[in-house]
Amino acid sequence: MGTAPLFTNLPATEEREPVPPATPPVAARVVEPVRNQVEMVWRDLDSWVAADHPARAIWGLLEGLDLSGFYAQVRAVDGRAGRPASDPQVLLALWLYATVESIGSARHLAELCERDDVYRWLRGGVPVNYHMLADFRTAHQAALNELLTEIITTLLAQELVSLKRVAQDGMRVRASAGAASFRREQTLERVRQEAQEQVERLAAEVAEPGGQASKRERVARARVAQERAERVARALAQLPAVRALKETVADQAKARVSTTDPDARVMKMGDGGFRPAFNVELATDTSSQVVVGVMVTNQGTDTEEAPPMAAQVEARSGQRPEELLVDGGFAPKQTVTALEPQAITVYAPVQKPKDPARNPYEPLKGDAPAVAAWRQRMGTEEAKAIYKERAATAECVNAQCRSRYGMQQFRVRGVHKVACVVLLTVITHNLLRWLALTA
Repeated sequence: MGTAPLFTNLPATEEREPVPPATPPVAARVVEPVRNQVEMVWRDLDSWVAADHPARAIWGLLEGLDLSGFYAQVRAVDGRAGRPASDPQVLLALWLYATVESIGSARHLAELCERDDVYRWLRGGVPVNYHMLADFRTAHQAALNELLTEIITTLLAQELVSLKRVAQDGMRVRASAGAASFRREQTLERVRQEAQEQVERLAAEVAEPGGQASKRERVARARVAQERAERVARALAQLPAVRALKETVADQAKARVSTTDPDARVMKMGDGGFRPAFNVELATDTSSQVVVGVMVTNQGTDTEEAPPMAAQVEARSGQRPEELLVDGGFAPKQTVTALEPQAITVYAPVQKPKDPARNPYEPLKGDAPAVAAWRQRMGTEEAKAIYKERAATAECVNAQCRSRYGMQQFRVRGVHKVACVVLLTVITHNLLRWLALTA
């Protein structure tokens, strides 16, 4: 039975030649990976790092500095049994170079020490792990402070730092705590009771033999619970100081402290928002951009920070800065009154008067002689030109700390540990400035 075509109005098509059958594909010749081949590689770490690499320069600078403060805490000494400790100079060099590359995680740094040639060169076969690196970073505040002072005095001796003009500025850096961790007194008391009960329960589990979890896991859980109970106790201890900053009784009743980081305070950030943070104050020599003073506080204002910073610079260097550049947040009247008798000339902006017709640079009736002289000085073109150096130095260094060295948010908790991280960052910056100034 025939089948009629479906479409009868289609144009006629020409006859096509039959397509020849496809030829079989030719096998491609490639070099395949062989991963079970045993190789003998002759190399040394020293040949894998360039002679002008920054890691070599940092190590060379450390070899010329006094690091006795870091070795003082090493328990392994000659004549006493025990395993040798990892060289503190190696651990310090690892953290300094990690700061150059914006690495703030001890776990990440430990991984790089295994697979990155530069970090392996700095390590030089010395045993390291992330626990050791994390503990070292926050356990040597006094030694880091002495090292910073030695670097500043060395740069002064080499006439790379003058201290003629110093600019001071602060920056709020996000703390390792969330806004939800801030609790009032009633909640803190309840959390403290719960934490103490958990500590007692886990301590009893550690003492009992057997169980589903290993003894190591039970000890770890007990340690974490104990640390949490200590943080809550510290939060309760700091509650009176937070209350003292409140003006009204109603605000004092609402005072809150973080259970994650009791030292952190809610501050107004640069973007206008409010978040838990620490206030980092840096004093920078304008001629060299070397940091000559460091302060870490949990105060959200800068009104009282200039005189202590000037005293710190003098203690580190043995001389006072001749001129100090600060912004309006440092309470210029109080700052001028405190520093002018010390022969420190203050450059700070004059507040705009409410009356637009009044000249802001004219002394007021109740001004002290130092304040009156400051007003008149800031009205001159010379003073305005000098004050412009603050943004080019202090704010520039602060920006480098954030963008280049990774100081966006602290990974450690507590003002003591935060100060150690800031000191490491400042030492790294000063070493790089040292290399740049002597290039």
